[in-house]
Amino acid sequence: MLKEILSIAGKPGLQRLISNASNAIIVESLIDGKRFPAYSNSKIIALEDISIYTENEDMPLKEVFKRIYDKENGKPAINHKESQEKITAYFNEIVPEYDKERVYISDIRKIIQWYNLLVSRGILNFEQEQETEKPVEAQ
Repeated sequence: MLKEILSIAGKPGLQRLISNASNAIIVESLIDGKRFPAYSNSKIIALEDISIYTENEDMPLKEVFKRIYDKENGKPAINHKESQEKITAYFNEIVPEYDKERVYISDIRKIIQWYNLLVSRGILNFEQEQETEKPVEAQ
């Protein structure tokens, strides 16, 4: 689900991987649907490879999204432009064990912004994913 969703430094929002070219990848913006090449010298990271610092071990971004999804029943979260106090209080409800020293307000805002973008595009659907991940019982 998050393997093909990319964050590219200097580009707003998120992009979906469309295809590979010889010296670049072709991506499509989730904001406006425009396609463009992203070159290897750009800082590109798949959301699947992102995690946040917690007091114990790092938590994959997918788990953070799942917690927000469960709290909001699959609906959008609060606006990422809310006050710092509201944002941190909200995130503390979602991930109470996050490392308050190393996870900055800008990181939290970005996570909420990404979550809302993915939900609005119908990309985050944990119910559908659970159905496809159920093991098939042998007869």
